[in-house]
Amino acid sequence: MAQQENTKRTIKPNTKRSSKHGTTRHGTTLRRTLRREAPSTVGLLVDAQDFAAMRRYGTFPFDDHTAYLHQVEGLLKSLAAQGMHTTVALFDPEDYADFCAESGLDADTGASRSRFTAEIAAAGATVAYTGQSLTDLIPLLVSRAVRQATWEYATLLLADLGACAECGQDIGRAAFDRASHLLTRLMEAAGPGTHHLVCSTPTESDQLLAVLHTHRDATGPARLDTSEGAEFATVLAVAIALETPGGVVLRTSTPDSLDRVHGWRLAYGALAPLTAGEVFNAYCTDAETGEPVSPESGVEYSAGFDIGADPAERHH
Repeated sequence: MAQQENTKRTIKPNTKRSSKHGTTRHGTTLRRTLRREAPSTVGLLVDAQDFAAMRRYGTFPFDDHTAYLHQVEGLLKSLAAQGMHTTVALFDPEDYADFCAESGLDADTGASRSRFTAEIAAAGATVAYTGQSLTDLIPLLVSRAVRQATWEYATLLLADLGACAECGQDIGRAAFDRASHLLTRLMEAAGPGTHHLVCSTPTESDQLLAVLHTHRDATGPARLDTSEGAEFATVLAVAIALETPGGVVLRTSTPDSLDRVHGWRLAYGALAPLTAGEVFNAYCTDAETGEPVSPESGVEYSAGFDIGADPAERHH
């Protein structure tokens, strides 16, 4: 019996120790699983100018933009190899400095940079990393950021218009509803095919531009990205509300035929069709220099077609 008791005393501590280690290993495994399932965001300084602006912070550890991009790409590949969902956000040094000043944060810390990255990931433009190279990812990220900024600016313009002095209706909301109606009619009239639409209109401080891609089969409605649709309608609404010389261009691709380009100008809340010659001139002229651009092969420049929408009620 004494020997059995000694044996129990010897085994008992070992059993507890084994159980404790098993619990620890199990907890570590669970944390690793949670870590793989927790999304990550990487803030990216896309150009040398932004990179140079961040070098004024002593805790920023890089001194060469090319080496920095190489390290970021390595980090993204490492996160992807762990099965983690990772997004990339555009890191703007000016916005970062403003964010730190407004939040009372020390800008020269890694914790502040991390917090800012989380903020822009929640509200700004991001791109999911799927293994693509940075040379492919960066243009897409910049494009998303431009789209976001355009939509925000256009939304503010509409919100600042207030109510109509005559009928009391919210001018911005009425313009957006009108723009959505015009877009729906345009997609219905465009017919089957893959469609690429561009809407542009000038404002006091900028030229607003929105792009929309849709596809429609022989049967069924057009399929489009809802965020692109909202951005397009918002820019078109600005042209309607401000009565600026906005325009819309539609390029349609269908199998076994030339791409067709149509165009419209905005007039009194309606899309007035351009002639084939006007479409050609608009499409084959450099928007910045006014110089002619060679027409694209395999493209037919056609007059805009009637979309059957009446002029909108004007507000003051």
